[in-house]
Amino acid sequence: MIIILKPEATEAQIALIKDEMSKNGLIIQEIQGETTRMIGLAGDTSMLPPEMATRYEFVERVMKVSEPYKLASRRFHPRDTVVELPGGVCVGGGGLAVIAGPCSVESEEQILSIARDVKLSGASLLRGGAFKPRSSPYSFQGLGLDGLNLLKIAREKTGLPIVTEIMSPEYCDVFARDVDVIQIGARNMQNFPLLREVGELGKPVLLKRGAACTIDEMLQAADYVLVGGKSPVILCERGIRTFETATRNTLDISAVPVLKKKSHLPVVVDPSHGTGHWDLVCPMAMAAVAAGADGLMIEVHNHPEKALCDGQQSITPFLFDNLMQCVTRMHKIIMDDRSE
Repeated sequence: MIIILKPEATEAQIALIKDEMSKNGLIIQEIQGETTRMIGLAGDTSMLPPEMATRYEFVERVMKVSEPYKLASRRFHPRDTVVELPGGVCVGGGGLAVIAGPCSVESEEQILSIARDVKLSGASLLRGGAFKPRSSPYSFQGLGLDGLNLLKIAREKTGLPIVTEIMSPEYCDVFARDVDVIQIGARNMQNFPLLREVGELGKPVLLKRGAACTIDEMLQAADYVLVGGKSPVILCERGIRTFETATRNTLDISAVPVLKKKSHLPVVVDPSHGTGHWDLVCPMAMAAVAAGADGLMIEVHNHPEKALCDGQQSITPFLFDNLMQCVTRMHKIIMDDRSE
């Protein structure tokens, strides 16, 4: 529900209605439109009196929000959200944030080498899996906390903020202390207890779309994080499961403009998982930028043929440098076109 206020509404009147709504257990979010001030209400609004527009003389009208998600909706937040990270890195706001690194952290030498290479090529953030959710219990599961410590070393040496995936609420305190962006993987997109936990940590959350989830389901999952009121969310399209077998997943490029229309949250695209083939990563990265993505997530490995995880979809630092040149040019074309 959105309460649209009259222009003459005073701060005291607004405080009054916010106090009453909070007593009803509702989540309140102020919305500043171009010419109108509004109050967004999330939660069970069925108990509110239907005559609110006449009950309060400073209320212009009340508008129901039909979407099953509220806090992620552009109706609640008309302006684009920009997520600010350490080192002056921003996701959203017209820039192009590139997250790059290996699927899994394998050794200190490996992660340091890749981190230095991707930074030289212009990457904004370093990714690397410390805890790895694998379909097979016999596959490499990551180095765990040792891998997280190696990511911290790489951050200290390069200055790149780190992005890594959390698997269990038991590590929330560690991630809140040590990680710059907490990733929720596709397998955990609807792990609602975990979403609620990370929503209380006050750290940005990179939410990956589930392999068989709709866009609306993804935005409802984002609301689980946002309802805590502390952790901003970055959405990540990483491909969905279809009948097509030529690629690992079907990368849904149309999800970018659809999400931009429905939500104020920044959107990044992962063409590595989206295709599963290293030679498709660059063209699909360019397509994502052309579609309006705020960032990219690229798997980079110095020796993909020896990678312990997802080597077939990882590109070398040399190819990553070429990719950065391509997507930078594409982004400039898109931004120049928008400014005309």
